[in-house]
Amino acid sequence: QVQLVESGGGLVQAGGSLRLSCAASGSILSSNLMSWYRRAPGKQRELVASISNGGNTNIVVSVKGRFTISRDNAKTTMYLQMNSLKPEDTAVYYCKVYMIGPGRTYWGQGTQVTVSS
Repeated sequence: QVQLVESGGGLVQAGGSLRLSCAASGSILSSNLMSWYRRAPGKQRELVASISNGGNTNIVVSVKGRFTISRDNAKTTMYLQMNSLKPEDTAVYYCKVYMIGPGRTYWGQGTQVTVSS
């Protein structure tokens, strides 16, 4: 019903930037919340940032001031602009969509971000 595809990951040096994209297709409902999660080696998956269909955003303290989350006008593509990257940002980054009404969650396959010192 819903497919999420992440892109934009790669290898960068500390201090560099990357822009991740998450393209959603299928039956996307208007009442939804899109989020970026990440899983670093040996760690639990954690929330990075989220954005509602109305444009309300939430960004965790550890990346606030460096990362920015946004959606396009159609509200079907989500972005994560990552600046001033640090080695501790190295992780697989996942896109998530939560359909509020049905209470359904969908995940992308993830994209690798590696930051070298």
